[in-house]
Amino acid sequence: MAAHEDDDQTAWNSKVRNETPTQQLDRNWLELLQELRVVQTGVQLLTGFLLTVPFQSRFDDLSTTGHVVYLFTVSASIMATILLVAPVGMHRLLFRRRALGVLVRVGNRLAISGLIMLGVTLVGAVALTFEIVLGLSAAAPAAAVVGLILVGLWFVLPRAYR
Repeated sequence: MAAHEDDDQTAWNSKVRNETPTQQLDRNWLELLQELRVVQTGVQLLTGFLLTVPFQSRFDDLSTTGHVVYLFTVSASIMATILLVAPVGMHRLLFRRRALGVLVRVGNRLAISGLIMLGVTLVGAVALTFEIVLGLSAAAPAAAVVGLILVGLWFVLPRAYR
């Protein structure tokens, strides 16, 4: 957010919500933590599931492309987990350092980056599932459809209302 947008938001919050800048930061941090709680559990379960895939008998049936997609997908899932947990680690290390503004700004960026990696993970998981069930020729179209839906709902739709 640009400096003038921050000022506009602070002025709006002061007028409409009767919040001080510190109260706004507190609310923003709590909202971010709640959103992270929702997504962290899912991404951690997905990562755990993906880590078991190579030990399944059908894993050897994947094509070379499927193995590459798997490694890319599991890497994206681990990266999503790291990014989505990072704001909590930052909070612990910056606790009582009066760094709430930094936590909110950086935590927001980490959360968005984590969602991008989660989106990559979901697209990869769909590609792997479709390859195993229907073959390689079905994997790319299925992944493309999921990718388009993710981009549409997670990025284009919010921008339309911005």
